[in-house]
Amino acid sequence: MFGSRKAPRSALRRRRRRCGQEGFTLVEMLVVITIIGMIMALVGPRVLNYLSESRVKAARIQIQSFSSALDLFYLDAGRFPTSSEGLSALVRPVSGAGSWNGPYLKGSTVPNDPWGNPYVYKQPADRAPYEIRSLGSDGQEGGTGTSADLSSGQS
Repeated sequence: MFGSRKAPRSALRRRRRRCGQEGFTLVEMLVVITIIGMIMALVGPRVLNYLSESRVKAARIQIQSFSSALDLFYLDAGRFPTSSEGLSALVRPVSGAGSWNGPYLKGSTVPNDPWGNPYVYKQPADRAPYEIRSLGSDGQEGGTGTSADLSSGQS
């Protein structure tokens, strides 16, 4: 009895009008995606540049930290680790280092540079008792920009 009654035509029209207004059209979606793409094209390179600059700064800070730890190693052992002992002498005792009071770095391993490559340690160096180098983003000697080598001899 109640279910047999039909809705008036004006109510049906209102429902249809409401249903047609829901959601976005394809054109509206394409316009929004295009605007987002244009914003990313303008902002993206700047963000990536800041990211690469921050990796270079992080590598310089790590090299300074290694230098401080090597100075403490020298005060305790009376010498710097050899090239063959490497930076791992800062976290594990080595033979020939009489009074090793380490670890001189936090953690049980020597961290890699911000690009995931191991640091290169050389002792003796050309103009200093030791040299610590990061080979940059390309992991090879030489280069420019973020691919340039960073060394403990640089400021």
